[in-house]
Amino acid sequence: MQDNKIQDLLTAQGDRELITVQPDATVFEAVTRMVENNVGSVLVLENGRVCGIMSERDYLRFVTVQGRTARDTPVHELMTRKVIYITPEVTLPEVMVIMTKERIRHVPVMAGQKLLGIVSIGDVVKQMSQDQTAHIQVLEEYISDAYPGPAVDATSG
Repeated sequence: MQDNKIQDLLTAQGDRELITVQPDATVFEAVTRMVENNVGSVLVLENGRVCGIMSERDYLRFVTVQGRTARDTPVHELMTRKVIYITPEVTLPEVMVIMTKERIRHVPVMAGQKLLGIVSIGDVVKQMSQDQTAHIQVLEEYISDAYPGPAVDATSG
């Protein structure tokens, strides 16, 4: 079985709106965008380029622990600046390894300087589960002789 690539996942997702904010947006604005779109992170773009990412975890660590308020704190003060990204050619198992090793749940997909999308650990797990279910179904059909194709009489000949 060949592993699907991130490009396959992006294609299956279709045209999803990328949820982004500017670095000078307030944390409140960023969290509001995340809640409205039911996502766990927002990409921070400056002049159309990724300069950071802010996740729910960033919010909890910085604002709550330090007693800051979301309405007074700009995103650039708490965003993760070292953004780990992947390319469309990365396989689903490879991105799982990256996310686990780096302890991240969201990763942008880039082709050169072009932002293609963002995938979450949930997106990857769901797609891998669907792929595995389909693979198992094909194997079960093959084993039970229900696999598509003409039956062959092994006794003749």
